[in-house]
Amino acid sequence: MVAPIAWNLVNLRAETRAVAYLNDSSVHEQMVRFAELQFRAGHLPLTSWWPYLGLGSPQFLHYQSLPAMLTGLAGLAVGPYVAFRWTLYFLLSLWPLSIYLAARLLGADRWSGAASAAMSPFLSSAVGIGYEQKAYLWVGYGVWTQLWASFTLPLAWGLSWRAIRDGRRFLPAVALVSLTIALHFETGYLALMPLLLWPLVSRRPIMVAARRSAVVLAGSLLACAWVIAPVLAQRNWAGTNEILQGTPLVNGYGLKVLGWLGTGDLLDAGRLPVVSVFAALGLVLALRRWRSDDTGRALVAVLVGCILLSLGRTALGPLVDIVPGHADLFVRRFMMGVQLAALLLAGVGAAACLRAAWAALARLLPAAGRRPVHAAVALGAAVLVLAPAWLQLDRYSSHNAAAIDYQRRAQASEGAEVDRLLAVVGREEGGRVYAGMPSNWGADLRVGAVPVFKYLESRDVDEVGYTLRTASLMTDPEYYFDQDNPSDYALFGVRYLILPAGWASPVRARLVMRSGPYALWSVAGSGYVHAGRIVGSLTADRTDVGSRSIPLLRSALAEDGDYLRVAYGGAGRGAARRLPTAAPASTTGDVVSERDDLVQGSVAATVRMRRAGVVVLSASFDPGWTATVDGRPVKTEMVAPALVAVRVPAGTARISFRYRGFADYALLFVLSGVTLAALLTADVVRRRTRRQQSRKGLSTRTPS
Repeated sequence: MVAPIAWNLVNLRAETRAVAYLNDSSVHEQMVRFAELQFRAGHLPLTSWWPYLGLGSPQFLHYQSLPAMLTGLAGLAVGPYVAFRWTLYFLLSLWPLSIYLAARLLGADRWSGAASAAMSPFLSSAVGIGYEQKAYLWVGYGVWTQLWASFTLPLAWGLSWRAIRDGRRFLPAVALVSLTIALHFETGYLALMPLLLWPLVSRRPIMVAARRSAVVLAGSLLACAWVIAPVLAQRNWAGTNEILQGTPLVNGYGLKVLGWLGTGDLLDAGRLPVVSVFAALGLVLALRRWRSDDTGRALVAVLVGCILLSLGRTALGPLVDIVPGHADLFVRRFMMGVQLAALLLAGVGAAACLRAAWAALARLLPAAGRRPVHAAVALGAAVLVLAPAWLQLDRYSSHNAAAIDYQRRAQASEGAEVDRLLAVVGREEGGRVYAGMPSNWGADLRVGAVPVFKYLESRDVDEVGYTLRTASLMTDPEYYFDQDNPSDYALFGVRYLILPAGWASPVRARLVMRSGPYALWSVAGSGYVHAGRIVGSLTADRTDVGSRSIPLLRSALAEDGDYLRVAYGGAGRGAARRLPTAAPASTTGDVVSERDDLVQGSVAATVRMRRAGVVVLSASFDPGWTATVDGRPVKTEMVAPALVAVRVPAGTARISFRYRGFADYALLFVLSGVTLAALLTADVVRRRTRRQQSRKGLSTRTPS
């Protein structure tokens, strides 16, 4: 076990020190910076408005934000960048320790646990999104929150199995399961799923095991109610990512998962199937020992459960609908559970091979010479068997090192040129930046290997174009943003464009400056706040607000100050109505001044209305948005695609928008605390009762 941890600590140091621009870790870093900023200002990130992507959202409510908050708290002492990198480094390096402890908690012997731990750094799958280094490091997916839960899930499995089997220590099991749910939602499903299966394979009577499992299940849900309850309560205001619906990312890869598991591409993609062979052997041994091997039954049950979850709608069709929250899940993530269960079985298989080899040596060698030979054979076997994995990871690390070095040089040169443009943007208020999208030329406008729209995110710039990053209601309409339509610039609050130097702006705009291969343009009249009137309606809900907004985004309505009210979740789900034609009338009103602080969820403006109308804030609608007109509270409403608006009478008015987040966190924190305290009390009482019964039994024995 010590060897894989030491290897990780050395091998991963350089890669985790780099700024993670090439993957989604950049979003997580931004959340850490935001959390640190909110804590420093005395605010709770869970109730704060996160302004940067998708026209803003209560990101810390809808997304698994506990890792960002914990790291943000550490950032108060050492800075958010340092805190983020050290969490990435240590969580990834020490994962073998979690695997070893989990194996032992599940009942495996030391050699099986050590073998699983030794193989854990070398997992490699065909899709690269599981428990493997490509999922976390530089040229990869950057699923940082999954990394946190990868450390707790094995322990949650082990402690839950102990609680069901032995009927004690419920508090640690509940604590680890609830922590896993809070750290990463999809991993939380994997933590809960065994609680439904293990009573069926426990050696205890099924009703006894089911009661114990129910205690862990109910306790875990109550302990993380502060995560679950707000997500459920605010679910109606979270977009469902229409673009990816129906793809394997959402529906899973179906029977391909079984094919990858059988061919070795789930555990050993791109090399000899070393881990896969040991996993197959471990599975065979577990099935052969089914009646006598508790550990084997537990691992086989959880392997089957994880496989069923990972098959998804692609293979199981509407059966997936029985899974709570299925519409918001990325089913392909469940393959990590298959990897983990197979890894633990692989430890059993590898330990069996090692014992067989030692038994053969014992018959050939005298007792005096066995120990050093055994040690040499164990070390040699580990090096030989894992050599393909070592070499594969070494090549991957070399590739990462070259990519990191290239990016650092590019940031020092090209990045500095972009920073000159952003310095100009930062001197003004009232609008977002557009630098292309992943679906157009934006993918090729780069700082080194990083698209500029990703680079902007690393600089905490409020932007349009880095699409499908959040659960805001505007994330799907943003995918259909039309850069050639001036009306969309008003709807999305785009004030600046960053284009390749030498390009003309796609809409009427003023060239502000050029810097190296980039140019900054300014669109007149664009900001966060606009005045207009309601001229029609649009029916949509969270599942189709993007697609039903396409006609609006291809129209010129907003350019003329004309907006559509959204009948959110209302009747009339048929084809979208024909849009009204913009009337050639004078503008309804003008924005006289605007003050923005979206980081703190606040925007204020003075408007002059020629007639009664609406004032629109280009921020994603959420019921947490409140507003006042001349100091009087007014009701907010949604205008298409999914923006915040208030009705305003004719004349000059002062409008203030302020975001006030979910209000019941304090009550939910108390509920979680009471649940854990009750479990602690029950565990203490149970241990005290058993000690008293033990003493009573000893005192009543008759001396022999």
